[in-house]
Amino acid sequence: MSGESPKDYLDEVELPLSLRKEIEKIAKEMKLKADQKAKLEKEVKKAYLSCRFEPGEAVGIIAAQSISEPATQMTMRTYHFAGSAGIKITYGLPRLIEIFDAKKQLETPSMTLFLQRKFNNMETARRIAESIIERKVGDLIKEVSINLSENSIEIEPRDLRQISKIARVIKENLKEVKVRSKKSSIVIIPKESATLKDIQKLKLKILQLQVSGIKGIENAVVRREGDEWIITTIGSNLKGIFQIKEIDKTRSYTNDVHETAKILGIEAARNLIIK
Repeated sequence: MSGESPKDYLDEVELPLSLRKEIEKIAKEMKLKADQKAKLEKEVKKAYLSCRFEPGEAVGIIAAQSISEPATQMTMRTYHFAGSAGIKITYGLPRLIEIFDAKKQLETPSMTLFLQRKFNNMETARRIAESIIERKVGDLIKEVSINLSENSIEIEPRDLRQISKIARVIKENLKEVKVRSKKSSIVIIPKESATLKDIQKLKLKILQLQVSGIKGIENAVVRREGDEWIITTIGSNLKGIFQIKEIDKTRSYTNDVHETAKILGIEAARNLIIK
């Protein structure tokens, strides 16, 4: 081989039948010209040669080294803070364990959201980031109390303009209670047979009712990368996010492999793991 050029050597390489069939299939589908097909075959041969190894070589050790080196770099930045709001996302060994164990409960589920080109500006990104954060009744009130004499629950919102909205959410979700709006508070009256324990359970249930945003999204920050305005979230809900017209569904993704498989399919989940 000493007198051969790299080009001559590539010409002598014979690809496996499966690869040759795949090249023919792609060339036919893409309607490649002869020179384009030759270039594709050349690149495939280069990749094929780089994957070969000597008989008896300890490929297990090489594979372990190949994954250990990037894992070490990831561990050095185990927690990445995106933006000034300090959104914490799991990287490094904890993230690798989540992937290898196929965990359904992630330590820090997160989404990276891209905007469509025509909506790619700071104002739109901030508006969407603010609107998708899930807000529950408990997040919007300054005080909640149980009135034992009247057997009722009274809620005082931080913003009085939210009274009608909170009252409507309670009415829609809890049909068995009566809701009365006052000037600065909301009174919830359970059924007459309710015990103190029942009222305490009802209070906790009311505080967890969703008022606005998308379920599961705890926080969202906006950052800029080049000409792109990107939203990073804590919490994941692809199905809910994809209802927003400004979001680019072809590029936005979650770090939850199971959710990706459920919403986008197994091939998308595979690509997420590789990514």
